[in-house]
Amino acid sequence: MATTYIRRLDGRRPPQGSSSAGRFKSNPMRGGGSSRRTSGDGIHRSSGGRPSPRQGGGGRGGKRGFQEMQVDLSRLINKAVPAAETPAYVPEHAFVDFEVEQALKDNIISKGYVNPTPIQDQSIVHVLAGKDIVGMAQTGTGKTAAFLIPLIDKVLKNANERVLIMVPTRELAIQIEQEFYGFSKRLNLNSVVCVGGAGIDPQIRVLRRKPAFVIGTPGRLKDLMERRELDLSKFGTVVLDEADRMLDMGFIPDMRFILGHMPENRHTLFFSATMSREIENLIGSFLNDPVRVMVKTRDTASTIDQDVVRAGRGEEKFNKLVELLKRPDFEKTLVFGRTKFGVERMTRDLVRSGIRAESIHGDKTHGKRQKALSLFKADHVDVLVATDVAARGLDISGVSHVINYDLPATYEDYTHRIGRTGRAGKGGMALTFIDG
Repeated sequence: MATTYIRRLDGRRPPQGSSSAGRFKSNPMRGGGSSRRTSGDGIHRSSGGRPSPRQGGGGRGGKRGFQEMQVDLSRLINKAVPAAETPAYVPEHAFVDFEVEQALKDNIISKGYVNPTPIQDQSIVHVLAGKDIVGMAQTGTGKTAAFLIPLIDKVLKNANERVLIMVPTRELAIQIEQEFYGFSKRLNLNSVVCVGGAGIDPQIRVLRRKPAFVIGTPGRLKDLMERRELDLSKFGTVVLDEADRMLDMGFIPDMRFILGHMPENRHTLFFSATMSREIENLIGSFLNDPVRVMVKTRDTASTIDQDVVRAGRGEEKFNKLVELLKRPDFEKTLVFGRTKFGVERMTRDLVRSGIRAESIHGDKTHGKRQKALSLFKADHVDVLVATDVAARGLDISGVSHVINYDLPATYEDYTHRIGRTGRAGKGGMALTFIDG
């Protein structure tokens, strides 16, 4: 099998003497002896010329020498497995079988839930029994309901119980709260989302009412604790969702600080899409004799068609993107770029090309990010251009295509990006641009 090296997906340097040794170089488009100048957005500008989209437009802060993944193409080209050929999972339980309060069960039924997904089927009974859980499952498999349903029941049965849910991003926090209110209708339960990028004073006002569920990102939670507005000594339950992403984002010291202020005999639920040595160390530190629920069977969902798109750079690459996005089968497309500025520039160029597009990245305010997501979810725009801030946690139904316009840094980032499509058993397609 012919192997084309792009850049290692795991981000590590290839061994010396291999065919790819020494290929970890800055992108040749990034300066050196070039006559063109490069701004921090990764867009090249000729003297006096119009900037053109190029290889590299998405999200690592526009640093020089950004290391892209390198991989043999077989890992980016995979045919989806037809649903008829995939063995159907036979759950041990139906939702009506779980021993939860009838009012909660009524809400579950009203949402159309009948049979649980594997992570739900295998986790809920253990959480209801008060056991610590390590859950490992691919994105889009229903992890949120796997912990919300039993924890809502726990609070209904114990009015003094309070739950902390820690997540890596504000979008995921908001999404969890939306699901929470779907399950807790008419149950007289409240929650608060505590995230950066949004005003802290409204969050403090809600915290002072002592809501049963606090959902937040580590940095903002720590800030609130240091202001003495969040006392975790009375919280008996904590959920660490997307723990591997929190590790990647450097949140581990904050996580340790936060958990250090909770009771030692707390109930801990730990969910991660990947299992590294660092994650195992966290499990040993944070959990007590946990039940392990592992339902992940492969790196990427079997419902996703994966392929590559060979294109040049600059205008040629951008024009190829436009050509694809104007095809009728590209109904709802998520495009990943590298830098924040590059994503914003790409979005403007797409709009000029007649494509309904919005952007989401770390430099956008909380309100503008939520507006862009809402427009995309409601099909008011066809394309959402994003940095890796959108690679995890977002549950957007009906995404037909994910396009890696710029390569991510690692294979793990790749799997999370393309996991935005092919969700809930539906088919999707992931395309990755490579030099061609």
